[in-house]
Amino acid sequence: MRVRVATTALGITAALLALPACSTGAKHQIPSSRTGKSTEAALESASLESRLLDESDLGSGYLSKPERPAQNEDVTVLGCPALSELGGDAATGGTLAFAHKAKADFTYGGSSSEISEELYSDSAKKLSDGIARVFDAMTGCPAYQVVAGGTPVDVASQKLPAPHDLGDEQWSQLLTFSASGQGTVVKQTAIRDGNLLVIVSGSPALVDRHLDKALAKATAAG
Repeated sequence: MRVRVATTALGITAALLALPACSTGAKHQIPSSRTGKSTEAALESASLESRLLDESDLGSGYLSKPERPAQNEDVTVLGCPALSELGGDAATGGTLAFAHKAKADFTYGGSSSEISEELYSDSAKKLSDGIARVFDAMTGCPAYQVVAGGTPVDVASQKLPAPHDLGDEQWSQLLTFSASGQGTVVKQTAIRDGNLLVIVSGSPALVDRHLDKALAKATAAG
């Protein structure tokens, strides 16, 4: 249950981002001083794959997880109108609907600790608008419930201070999922750097430990 709760909730984030930008009334404006590399061409998915962290980058104790097949489950969001308006009944799983993407998942130390990295490349505006809509909706509701495939999951969300010294724009949140008497805490931090979006999710300590490294490798030239 611990792994499934976390996977389901992060999958909901992916499903919400797949919706058209017009699902919400407000448009997210990128400050002109932060559009630096917005005119660069998006990186192909193959290039993004080479920029993901791997076991050698993370260090000993980390094992790569095979990608889970997409789960076409009905999702209902209760107690959070903002998320419902974004499409809480969308299927969970999958990746965000940006032009190019890559993802890697790892476990640590043979325990339930996990870390996931997602890389996306598109125009700076599309990346900024898309990720901001979801983070704003999720952190706007301190507590709600998600029913995915008939399984109710209680969710508590908390907006966290973002690392403003990284990239052009930053978002961070702490999510607590509870189901069947068990709980999982997931930290999720997103950094946009030009036409790249880096999202690191998982056990809070692991996210804090590897976020800088993930961004550095993703944005390295070559």
